[in-house]
Amino acid sequence: MQKRELGKSGLAVSALGLGCMGFSFGYSNNVDKQDAIKLIRAAYEKGVTFFDTAEAYGPFTNEELLGEAIQPFRKEVVIATKFGFKDGKTSLGIDSRPGNIRSMTEAALKRLRTDVIDLLYQHRVDPNVPIEEVAGTVKDLIAEGKVKHFGLSEAGIKTIRKAHAVQPITALQSEYSLWWREPEAEILPTLEELGIGLVPFSPLGKGFLTGKIDENTTFDKNDFRNTVPRFSEENRKANQALVALLGKLASEKHATSAQVALAWLLAQKPWIVPIPGTTKLHRMEENIASANVTLNVAELREINDALSNIKVQGSRYNEQAQKMIDR
Repeated sequence: MQKRELGKSGLAVSALGLGCMGFSFGYSNNVDKQDAIKLIRAAYEKGVTFFDTAEAYGPFTNEELLGEAIQPFRKEVVIATKFGFKDGKTSLGIDSRPGNIRSMTEAALKRLRTDVIDLLYQHRVDPNVPIEEVAGTVKDLIAEGKVKHFGLSEAGIKTIRKAHAVQPITALQSEYSLWWREPEAEILPTLEELGIGLVPFSPLGKGFLTGKIDENTTFDKNDFRNTVPRFSEENRKANQALVALLGKLASEKHATSAQVALAWLLAQKPWIVPIPGTTKLHRMEENIASANVTLNVAELREINDALSNIKVQGSRYNEQAQKMIDR
């Protein structure tokens, strides 16, 4: 797989990473550990060198899983993890106090079985802690050799600029896909100006853009999509127009809807690195193959023209989660 540099940081990673959250958080949470390890190692064998986790996924179990899975080839890959919740639990709220950042980092190093974290993100912006203080703490951790690169997640442009002035940001991780294009207005131009990479999570719209979900789909009781307005039965039905568009293009390209959705993201900027997640080996292989799908100028224009006539229905977060988004 080809590699991409995240902004102007010098950090080169595979064009597609692997989001590991779903192995232990957010969906059914019933993934067998050995199956997860097998999938992570298979991803590496197919060229993936960028793996994303967080203390909150579990909490803690996802970092432990990833640490064990990549141990045989640790020096060949880039690990990204995140701090920023009280005791690692999203339910307890945000906490980016310097002491918590430090203690989380020390614990994450042990869980990940490594002596350095390649990319350390603030998971959500903490309104109670100045971002300059957060950036300064990570800057110290970098100076101490415990962290290599600093990142933010779901941060607004004011926060990005303030943090970047203290410690250069390597990557912003935020949602971006064919059904969530808000970053195009202000975020993408800011990242390009500052030389920061973008790591889109949910690049397949939490599975919706694969074409495998409709109004009749039922989710596991532990699946967080049950709480997402965009995944209400009514909105899933209303949003099928986007899925139909992808299906048409996929048929023409002899590809799948998921591959076209990922290829579209890769075509936007050379410093964009999506991290689709899956718990199924064949889906992982399908996603990786999207790196070989090329959309030409005419096809990209066709997608943009069609999207201008499609209004995606439903908020991407529930009210509680929406409060954690920095503006």
